[in-house]
Order: sequence, then structure tokens, then C-alpha cells
Amino acid sequence: MNHLLARKKSLSSLRRKRSKAGSVTPSSTTPSDQTRREEKSTPYQDPRYRTLLETKGSFIGKYVSKNEEGINNKSKDICRELLERNQTVPEDSLFHDDIFKDTYEMIQERNEAKVIQDIARLIVPSAQSLAAHGAKQLKILIESVNEGWNNSIPVTKPHPQPDYTVGFKRSAFSDDQLNKIQPIIGELTDTSYFMATYYMYFPFLTCEVKCGTAALDIADRQNAHSMTLAVRGIVELFRLVKREKELHREILAFSISHDHRTVRIYGHYPVINGPKTTFYRHPIRTFDFTELDGKEK
Repeated sequence: MNHLLARKKSLSSLRRKRSKAGSVTPSSTTPSDQTRREEKSTPYQDPRYRTLLETKGSFIGKYVSKNEEGINNKSKDICRELLERNQTVPEDSLFHDDIFKDTYEMIQERNEAKVIQDIARLIVPSAQSLAAHGAKQLKILIESVNEGWNNSIPVTKPHPQPDYTVGFKRSAFSDDQLNKIQPIIGELTDTSYFMATYYMYFPFLTCEVKCGTAALDIADRQNAHSMTLAVRGIVELFRLVKREKELHREILAFSISHDHRTVRIYGHYPVINGPKTTFYRHPIRTFDFTELDGKEK
């Protein structure tokens, strides 16, 4: 398990962070060293990024072989249940029937920051806000907004920096569990297969917001990178106890890409073939929430 042990950050990386911190006021720096929205998307704008991911064993598509295809039946049932389940509709939101058309007019041709402010939380509600409003089962979760996964070991550079991420907080684990995983989690400044930020363990949901249909392909590439890391962590943990076959073709993480009208929902899963693991994406649903006068909003 040596390759899974937490790793110290390189001296060159720490020097770069110190030099950046020296050029701004201390109050404006964070442990996650987040970059500007324009900068973090740059590597993913190149269509060849998809090929780069494939060289790392991550495919933006579904798995197809002679005997198997896509996700397993268990994951199919979960997706079907999630889509068919009745959802609680917020009583007072910008998606209310009386003002939905005004909302759509307001956000047309606006920038990503405006879409995030007015729409993102309606598409992907805040896990921690739901917990604060009484969803006690969500209290073990923690979220990050536009923070770099600088405690992760990425498959390509730079580190992921999703617009929104959900994972587990430290208090989700017992002291005994934390002691057992300490060698692979490391210290607050280490990098690990199982961490996103220094306070988030095992991320499993990311959201990326863009403006324009073509830009959603960029969001998909960002999510694919992030969720490859998320799924990889679960697989490696199960490999330690020789139970990785249980995860074959099973959705372990979710991502959502959206703009001011279109939503793409994906499930991410591993394909286990002996010692080799590859990563794939299952399209759960894609829709325009403005069609038919907002019927699906």
C-alpha cells in the first residue's frame, strides 16, 4: 500500500505558494489557493484534454465490451428511483410559477457569476443549508465553493477546482476509523488519494457552471477530472481489503454541468479488470429546464 500513503507537498510547490502569498495581503490567501474562474478553466478548453484523460484511464463516455455495457443493474435502479421520486418544491424561489419567465429573462446572456448567484443553488441545493434546515442525515457532509483540491493527488495538472463540491467532514468518522486511515490521509498539508481540500474527505458530488452550450463541454471535462479522483479514491480503499470487485460498473459519484437553461447530470463509475481500473461516465439526464414553460424546472 506504499503508493497510497499520504505525500508531503514538494518544496517548489510550497515556495510558489509563499511567493504568491507575499504579493497579496494575508487576509486574501486561503489554504486551497483558489485561482480565478477564467484561469482554472483554461486547461479544459482544449478539446485534446479529453484524449489526455483517456491516457490516464478516464473516459468521457460509457463502458462497452462484448459481455457488458455501461453501469450495472443496481446503479440503473438507483438512477431510476432518483428521477422518479417526488421532490419537495421550494415555496419561495426564482423558479416559482408566477415569476419563472421573469427569472429566465433576467439571466439570459449574463455572465457565470450571475448564473451561479441566481440559479446554481436551485439546480444543486446546498447540502449544508439543507442540514441546517433539519436534514440531520446530511450533517456528516461538508461543501466547498470554488476551492482548489490542493490536498488531492490529481491525474493531470492543475488540481481540480469545482464551482461546488460535496464530501465528508472529519466528524463523519469515528476515532477508530480516523486512526486506521491516518497513514493514507496524512496531515493537513499533505496530499492524498482520499482528500479534496484539507477539510474534505472522499468528495462525491461536483457542479460546474458555464455560459453557452459549447462551454458545457468544458464543464464536463472539469467534472470528469474531479470525479475520476473521487472514484479512484473509493476503488483504492476497497483494493486494500481485496473487495474492489464489488464496485465494478457501480456509480460512486455524481456531477452536474449547467448554464442558464441546460442541465447535464452524470454518474461516474469504475470498471475493474484485475489490477487495472478505468473510469467512465454515465449520462443520467440532460434537459432544458425552460422548455414547455418550465415544466421540468
